[in-house]
Amino acid sequence: MTATPLLAPVQLGGLALRNRIVMAPMTRNRAGPGDVPGELSVDYYAARADAGMIITEGTQPSRHGKGYARTPGLYTREQLAGWRRVTDAVHARGGTIVLQMMHCGRIASHHNKDADARTVAPSVLRASGRMFTDTAGLVEFDTPEELSIEGIRATIGEYAQSGRAAQLAGFDGVELHAASGYLPMQFLSTGTNHRMDAYGGALTHRLRFVVEVLEALSEVWGAGQVGLRICPGNPFNDLRDENPVETYEALLRTVAPLNLAYLHVIRSPDATLDAFALAQACFAGPRVLNDGFDFASGNAAVAGGAAAAVSFARAFIANPDLVERFEGGWPLAPFDRKTLYTPGADGYTSYPRHAR
Repeated sequence: MTATPLLAPVQLGGLALRNRIVMAPMTRNRAGPGDVPGELSVDYYAARADAGMIITEGTQPSRHGKGYARTPGLYTREQLAGWRRVTDAVHARGGTIVLQMMHCGRIASHHNKDADARTVAPSVLRASGRMFTDTAGLVEFDTPEELSIEGIRATIGEYAQSGRAAQLAGFDGVELHAASGYLPMQFLSTGTNHRMDAYGGALTHRLRFVVEVLEALSEVWGAGQVGLRICPGNPFNDLRDENPVETYEALLRTVAPLNLAYLHVIRSPDATLDAFALAQACFAGPRVLNDGFDFASGNAAVAGGAAAAVSFARAFIANPDLVERFEGGWPLAPFDRKTLYTPGADGYTSYPRHAR
C-alpha cells in the first residue's frame, strides 16, 4: 500500500479498483421519459470515472419497485440502452461502475408509477410521511399490498432479471440496496414485517428475502461481483426494528458464506450502535464504509484495517474531479442543496473541475 492508503488500488472480490475512493450511490432524479438515463447522466458519471468505483444511483429493478420521481429503471430495452451509454463512457475513461438495485417497496406513491404498477411490502403497513411527485406535489405514501409467497418469488425473479440486464448494459457488478427503509430493509425489520410465515416472524425468516435476493444475483453474476449495502439502526422512512444489533449480526453471519464482493456500511445515526464495529466483527470480507469521512479520516479507516475502501457522496456532487482534488490537496467546492433533485443540468453536470 502507498503512503496514501485511499490512493492505492484494491481488489473487492471480482472488482478491481484503481483507488479506494468510491462514489456512493446518490438519488439525483434526472431520468427521462420511461425512466431512461439520458445524455446528462452519461456526462455526470463519465466526469467522475476517476473514482476507484462508481456505485450508481438507486435503480428500480421493475416498475413495481419505483418510489421517487425521475429515478431510472433497468427492466426495459430503452433503459438498458441508456445505461449502456453510461457504462461505455465510464469504461472509456478507465472507470469501474456497478449498478445499485433499489426496490422502494412501501416508500412510494402511485403518482410516480406507471398505471399498472403496484406498491408492495412485507405487510399492509403504510409508512408515515410524504414524498414529492411531479404531478401532485407532496403526497402521503401509498398503503402497500402485502406480497404473497408467489409475489415474493416473482419479486426475487425481477431482481435477477434486472441483474441480467445489468450485464448486458455493461456494468461491472451490482449492489443490493438493503438500507434506507426500502423493501429489503422492510423485510428485515420487526416494525415493518408482521408476517408469520417463511418470510416473517422468526429472525431467520425475516432474513430470508435479503438472502434469497443475494443468492439470485450471485447466480447471475457470481458472488464476487455482488455487493450489499446496509445501515443498521437507521429510522429513515419510518423504519423501526426492536433489536437491530441482533438482526444485522445474524444477517452478516448468514451471508458471509456467499463470499460477496463487498459490504457497504453506512454509519448508524444511533449513537449507541457502532455499525462499523458490528460489520468488522461479523463480516470478514471487504468492507466499504460511508458517511462523514474526509480524505484524512478515510485514509485512517483504510490504514487501520476498518475499511478496504471509503465511499463519498456529497463531495462528488460539486467535485467531479474529487480524486484529483484529494491528490493535489485542493479545496472542495460546495454543492447547492436547491438543485440536488431538480430536473436539468443545473446542479448535476454544471459543476466545473478545479482550475489549475
